[in-house]
Amino acid sequence: MIQQLIDRYKRLRTEHFLAQTYQCSYAFVGMGQHALTNLYPVLHYLGVPLKYICFTSERKARLIERKFPHVKATTSLDTILNDEEVKGVFVSASPSAHFSIASQILKSGKSLFIEKPPCQTLQELDALIDQQRLYGIPEHSSPTRSPSPVAMVGLQKRYAPAVQILQKHLRKEHLISYDLHYLTGAYPEGNALLDLYIHPLDLVCFLFGKAEILTCQQVAPASYILMLRHPHIVGTLELSTSYTWTSAEESLNVCTSKGIYRLSQMEMLTFDPKPSSILGIPYEKVHKHNKAIEYLYARNNFTPTLPNNQIYSQGYYSEIQSFITSIEHGHSSILTDITTIKPTYEVLMRIKRIFRKP
Repeated sequence: MIQQLIDRYKRLRTEHFLAQTYQCSYAFVGMGQHALTNLYPVLHYLGVPLKYICFTSERKARLIERKFPHVKATTSLDTILNDEEVKGVFVSASPSAHFSIASQILKSGKSLFIEKPPCQTLQELDALIDQQRLYGIPEHSSPTRSPSPVAMVGLQKRYAPAVQILQKHLRKEHLISYDLHYLTGAYPEGNALLDLYIHPLDLVCFLFGKAEILTCQQVAPASYILMLRHPHIVGTLELSTSYTWTSAEESLNVCTSKGIYRLSQMEMLTFDPKPSSILGIPYEKVHKHNKAIEYLYARNNFTPTLPNNQIYSQGYYSEIQSFITSIEHGHSSILTDITTIKPTYEVLMRIKRIFRKP
């Protein structure tokens, strides 16, 4: 009897996954290391019908057709934009080219998934938001029409399971302060502020709301110490490329009236409750306190299932699935709509202005 129940559960689980099919066609612009490592595997796993891959190099286009025989390689973005079968376009190209590519896709009326950073300035972001409103929303909505095109940014940490759990808990808490550390090695190949620090700054804006810079110190090239004030909490951040990639660190501690939440590398989330006090005297000072840590999320490195894969725990799987589901069915929750990242860009641009060379 038990074995029959187990077999039935496994069969239903497999059938449920196989039944999740997609009818629209999609295209991908760019093929860098990030896309090959984190994005293409998710598209393959989900069975997303990828019709085109667009690249600037003719030689690489030929290699793409050999590597992906069921995909058309092209060096022309117009070919994709003029194909009515293509409903959504993924973009993971050079950051300096993102704004131009995104503008063309939005004007075509197709849905856009663009990796961070989508643009270089706040003015460019406002232009993309205006284009989304102008070209992406049908003038007359109707139940018979296809869902409105969406525009979302690849800030996958918002979709990370640990972040989702933390956000739900923090909504019930009285917040006091937080500290965040985002420490890597040198980053000579790009702009650390826009390419790297957009992630931690977007995370705190997502969790705590719009931020005002109270203090900002540059302690080394591309390394900053900040203090931010949000509507209900104040926090400090260390953003640095002065450490090492071998032991890079991303950690967030949030102090509340009930205890401390600790998030490490998007891999583990714990809650450390504060001991009670008597007449303002900490009970732990007068009596031995047995510390009890609650594990709210932890990636299991032993069982190689989807939820225990880093692509899932880092949020890549859920963000792409949300984008595809929104296009196909129009009822997915988009956490990174391009309009929602403006508070992040406001902080990024203020930092950039503070340390702009005369």
